[in-house]
Amino acid sequence: MTLTGTLEAAEAAAPVESLDVVARMLKEHLGAESVTFLILDFTGSSVVRLGAAGSVDTGTPARRITVRGTLYDDVIRTQRPSVEEKGEGALVRIVAPVTNRGDAIGLLELFLPTAPDAAVMREIGETAHALAYIVIANRSYTDVYQWGRRTAPLSLAAEIQHRLLPTSLACEAAQFAVAGALEPADQVGGDTFDYVIDRDTVQLSVTDAMGHDVEAALLATLLVGALRRARRAGAGLAEQAREADQAMHDHSHKGYVTGQLLRISLLDGTTEFINAGHPWPLRMRNGQVQEITPEVDTPFGFPTPHTYRVQSLDLRPGDRLVMLTDGMLEHRANGIELSELIVRTRDLHPREAARTLIAAVVAANNGHLHDDATVMCLDWHGTSHSQRDAATGANLTNASKQSRPGRASEW
Repeated sequence: MTLTGTLEAAEAAAPVESLDVVARMLKEHLGAESVTFLILDFTGSSVVRLGAAGSVDTGTPARRITVRGTLYDDVIRTQRPSVEEKGEGALVRIVAPVTNRGDAIGLLELFLPTAPDAAVMREIGETAHALAYIVIANRSYTDVYQWGRRTAPLSLAAEIQHRLLPTSLACEAAQFAVAGALEPADQVGGDTFDYVIDRDTVQLSVTDAMGHDVEAALLATLLVGALRRARRAGAGLAEQAREADQAMHDHSHKGYVTGQLLRISLLDGTTEFINAGHPWPLRMRNGQVQEITPEVDTPFGFPTPHTYRVQSLDLRPGDRLVMLTDGMLEHRANGIELSELIVRTRDLHPREAARTLIAAVVAANNGHLHDDATVMCLDWHGTSHSQRDAATGANLTNASKQSRPGRASEW
């Protein structure tokens, strides 16, 4: 099995059958008793079996499987394949992560008659990586993958809300790793998050529309659509904010949206930041969490005249930045300290850290949120061209900063 052959076979199959085709190929090639692809849900708490070739009684439900405390959980969290042997005569179980650029899509599970050698493990790893691309290529043609990622049917508002999120909830690059997580309230509260990587920047946003249910989801749709349109037209951060605000005035007269926009240069690490009436972000540096307090401007769509100030955040290699919505602050009444949670999850990938933070807030509220809880977790690794001083955070690109009007002090 070559990578090219695997991808060609998957492409020749119907979108809903591509995983089955690859599973059968791998089963025949390795003499496996069973090969299964398991897709991970949005929360990272369960998987569903898809693309099975053969069957083995694993002692787990054939459909949705809770991953907490299982081998699946270990593989997802560590992103390392695992081999489980139960003694002579028993089938050997291999579970490998199916991940692309930090976005954990699912797992590849095989049962072999004998323990695999290094060459077989390498082939399994390559096939698992190919499966990630196959899922990405085919999920726009079918609802099968969307179904697998949902633990329960969504309300209309939640369906609208989910369509506003980036296709991949996590991403890795040389300069950074970023991940987002969102837990809707019992009545959807209009939260969204977004990110995009351009040639020389990464841009992030977290927004929170006022109100609940479909009305909030529609406000969020208007705001996210305006931001994306301006961004894709090449507008700078200030113009993105202005156009989003104008769209709210032109098309919605009943509400407003708070939000944060962040733009980081992948060339020198300089940042641009706008806070539109939103809770301040948190930064963890050297194991210490600090609330960053830049100037706060009015929410998008607010009726009073206003402008948006482009400010700068002090980000250094090794920092973790956490952007959130006020639903994440509901923990305060339940004795949970968010800063402590951020410190405790510092060794986790942003994907796992974001999910852990969300899960803690949901648990603190007994599974019923009064407002959406959303978090984006960014690990900044730095750039090869960065001239930042690790001790003082001094930025030597002052000339570039001064050429951009409207900047406040760096936080």
